[in-house]
Amino acid sequence: MKENIYSRNAVYETLRANRRQPIRLLIADNVQEKGRLADILALAKQLKLPVERVPRQRLDNITPQHQGVVLEAGHYPYMDMSDILDNAHDKDEPLFVLILDSLQDPQNFGTLLRTAEAVGVHGIIMPLAHSVEVTPAVVNASSGASEHLLIVQANLAQAIETLKQAGVWVVGLDEGPRSQTPDQVRLDGGLAIVVGSEGEGIRQLVRQKCDFLLRLPMHGQIDSLNASVAGSIVLFLASQARTRPAGK
Repeated sequence: MKENIYSRNAVYETLRANRRQPIRLLIADNVQEKGRLADILALAKQLKLPVERVPRQRLDNITPQHQGVVLEAGHYPYMDMSDILDNAHDKDEPLFVLILDSLQDPQNFGTLLRTAEAVGVHGIIMPLAHSVEVTPAVVNASSGASEHLLIVQANLAQAIETLKQAGVWVVGLDEGPRSQTPDQVRLDGGLAIVVGSEGEGIRQLVRQKCDFLLRLPMHGQIDSLNASVAGSIVLFLASQARTRPAGK
């Protein structure tokens, strides 16, 4: 089985990460081979990847968002919980994990993956079912950040117990009455942030597993943020807390 990875940044990062099995690179025959596309072709040469110039219409038939390039590659390589734990251990850092509970929208998923990669999370955990997977649309939405992340499909309740045994506090983004604001909680140290689905939020079983719940105070006319925006804000707050000198 193969997937068609599209758009220049997504293809470039996929080749740079070199975790999928690359099969063939398709380039529109009328595209200018400069900038990011030149970088892609240089990587393809290093990897001895077949390159085929094709009519633009052929790429249009795959997706209108191709930007003149499509990479045929193997499926996304999901990892195991132990890989996330080892990643933090090898970096000698407290665990920093993002848990996505039944997220459905590829754009939200991709945005959160891009933020997670930018702030240095050690891994992403998502459910075994009832959730969007790492599809080409998600790779594109993440600008290829997905290819550099360790993403695990697991039973979330069991995964959370594993993380707690490793010394992690689990914080769920939730607008409920028990939720605290960022100034009321500590976000440094071993931490797992749970972001729920766009419509339903965090499922009850997963919410019960959280050590505390967190909400972002709203000061404007709207009363909430979507999953990817709220999750990204908390990821950056946690990243700042983790790098702030003790006592500050």
